[in-house]
Amino acid sequence: MHDIKYIRENPEVFDATLSKRGVEPVAQHLLALDEESRGLKTELQNGQARRNEASKAIGKAKAQGDDEAAQALMAEVAELKSKLPELEEKERDVSGRLQDVLAALPNLPTEDVPLGEDEEDNVEIERWGSPREFDFEPKDHSDIGPALGLDFETAAEMSGARFAFLRGQMARLQRAIGQYMLDQQTTVNGFQECAPPVMVRDQAMFGTGQLPKFSEDSFQTTEGHWLIPTAEVSLTNSVNGQILDESRLPIRLTALTLCFRSEAGSAGRDTKGLIRQHQFEKVEMVAIVHPDDSDAEHERMTQAAESILKGLELPYRKMLLCAGDMGATARKTFDLEVWLPGQNTYREISSVSNCGDFQARRMNARFRPEGEEKGTRFVHTLNGSGLAVGRTLVAVLENYQQADGSVSIPSALLPYMGGIEKLEPA
Repeated sequence: MHDIKYIRENPEVFDATLSKRGVEPVAQHLLALDEESRGLKTELQNGQARRNEASKAIGKAKAQGDDEAAQALMAEVAELKSKLPELEEKERDVSGRLQDVLAALPNLPTEDVPLGEDEEDNVEIERWGSPREFDFEPKDHSDIGPALGLDFETAAEMSGARFAFLRGQMARLQRAIGQYMLDQQTTVNGFQECAPPVMVRDQAMFGTGQLPKFSEDSFQTTEGHWLIPTAEVSLTNSVNGQILDESRLPIRLTALTLCFRSEAGSAGRDTKGLIRQHQFEKVEMVAIVHPDDSDAEHERMTQAAESILKGLELPYRKMLLCAGDMGATARKTFDLEVWLPGQNTYREISSVSNCGDFQARRMNARFRPEGEEKGTRFVHTLNGSGLAVGRTLVAVLENYQQADGSVSIPSALLPYMGGIEKLEPA
């Protein structure tokens, strides 16, 4: 959510910055609604004050025997009582329209976010690791997996497309990957482990920006709960409506959860394999920090995600997303893309975003500064994958595949595999 005070003071800058995301100028429309809303609030307050004043004057007029004045005051109070509810309703309508427009707008990108419309305009920052040289033609994970316990047919029969049924050693490997990530993020990178709900109410989805604009991307139950698209929703909303002491910051949270996405806008994309599923597991990282620390925290969280890829010895590259490819709530995003030899390309495996105070305003999440400063300030929120478990499984299968169809287990995962050192074809 945007600060209307900032828009009042910087309408041209606001429009120019949003234009980097392809948004048409909207500041004047917002300011017109804001001015109308403030005018109605002033008229309403003046009317309420006059009603109270006239009501008190009625008693005085009667006490003084001035019936004519008392009758005039009573008529005025009656008129105000009839008019004020109409003013209240009109003010609510205008204020609601203003909030609806503000709630639908994306965050403002930072100055160093490059211009661009899509992933083709993202900027590569650096690479780590060298892609393995195979002495055979590497296969896609969807071709390697079925003989190792990756069952798409059974899942499709019971659930439809974009689901998978993992068996035996494959299921063990997925569990090992998730546990390894969670252990690294908690014991090495300093995040507190959480086990949050995976069903939330509208308020939580609104707080992190999934509602109202992106409802079609998520699943909703018949009772109105939403299945979380990522644990970012649950973890970030743990401070919804709170005023924190500054001493509590930073708050760093992580969770390994199921995630659910309808993939409404991805028809025809990645229909084969594990890349784009309706149900998947992910280790999420969330940080709630002091505004002065959010840029440094962004780098720290990105490094925490990178540490998983380095530990698994998976080549990757770090990308700075252009304005047109960022999520709506982000002001700056780094993507990590892992090398997939079966596809002969890099694919996204983590997205780490600094949202500034955008989500905090939607959640009304603030902190009370220490010292003599009065009042409260909005916290900054950040989120990122640390990592997507299914996509990491894909990367392990493709990068560690052998000519005989087996897959070697990365050394970092061996302690979690119960003695299994290689996935063998059935």
